[in-house]
Amino acid sequence: MSDAKAAFEATLKKYEAVLGRVVASYARPSDQDDLAQEIAVALWHALPTFRGGCAERTFVIRVAHNRALTHLARRRAGGEEMPELSDGAPNPETRASDRQEVDRLFAAIRRLSIPYRQVLTMALDDLSHAEIGACLGLTTNNVAVRLNRARAALRQEMEQSR
Repeated sequence: MSDAKAAFEATLKKYEAVLGRVVASYARPSDQDDLAQEIAVALWHALPTFRGGCAERTFVIRVAHNRALTHLARRRAGGEEMPELSDGAPNPETRASDRQEVDRLFAAIRRLSIPYRQVLTMALDDLSHAEIGACLGLTTNNVAVRLNRARAALRQEMEQSR
């Protein structure tokens, strides 16, 4: 196995949970595998260019969010952005209520505007305001304001979906 491939696989494994949350925040369940693959390919191409100008975690998250934005833009341009439809089949009784709440949370996050979606997803990954600012090109104060507004919007979305 080449060093580049080993480093790539180690990076994917190290940030698997973070990348999974980014995917869940930007893509409907039916599109999540596609977006995860797009992010992996983008990371494969981007990792050799990483020079340590920021934390590796920040770099990986920035690449993932940028790829997710491209994914959304391509869907909208193709007229594919449609509301998620249910097949009408009942959920299995064995499905845990925790999983349902997580699904409800990510559905509410996907309904938020992209700037709010970005800061919330990064905050869920325990990034500091400074790290979020570095990813998005914002000041820490701007991140704090945007995050407060995003939390309020998320609360409203969650209340409306009850």
